[in-house]
Amino acid sequence: MAATIRTAIVEDDHELRELIRRRIVRSGDMQVVRVFNNGDEFLERLDELELHVVLMDINMDGRNGIETVRAAKPRRPEVQYLMLTIFENPAYIFQALCAGATGYLTKSTPEEELLEAVRDIHRGGSPMNSAIARMVVNSLHKGTQQRINDEQLSEREKQVLDGLAAGLQYKEIAAKLELSTETVRVHVRRIYSKLQVRGRMEAIRKVYPGQ
Repeated sequence: MAATIRTAIVEDDHELRELIRRRIVRSGDMQVVRVFNNGDEFLERLDELELHVVLMDINMDGRNGIETVRAAKPRRPEVQYLMLTIFENPAYIFQALCAGATGYLTKSTPEEELLEAVRDIHRGGSPMNSAIARMVVNSLHKGTQQRINDEQLSEREKQVLDGLAAGLQYKEIAAKLELSTETVRVHVRRIYSKLQVRGRMEAIRKVYPGQ
């Protein structure tokens, strides 16, 4: 008999959290080890939990789901993170995947599809709703043709912009590129000026046109 898949749920909506918990309990091959109201609570208990898969909300008060996964993955790299969200937005999808998530579903996903996604991610897959998968592919295709007027940007500016699109903070981009935080700020100001945008989200919308 296959081993039980041990899961945790991080979701700040009590009713939805309970709905997901009941679905998993009914599955017969999974169990819910613990539920959490927010990312900070989850991170406090992470090291003591025996887990295979975490179902993670994105839009939570305090530390959001993407930030939570980014903090948790280095501590427990064997745990798989399945994002559950209302956001069908490539920027969020790519940020979540860059942070260490392995799958991404909308909260409207039917019960059997959700349970199969948990099994799939446990087996080594990367489940996504078909609509989200198409969105990712379309964004990658668009990126080849429409991405941020690349000819305007230096190679370093492109690297900084990639960091912004991945959801990294300035200090994280600085560490990754071996720059000072202030140098990253200078590059960001130049990027915004060249792209004629006022902030990160506008820049991301140019990375992923149509969003």
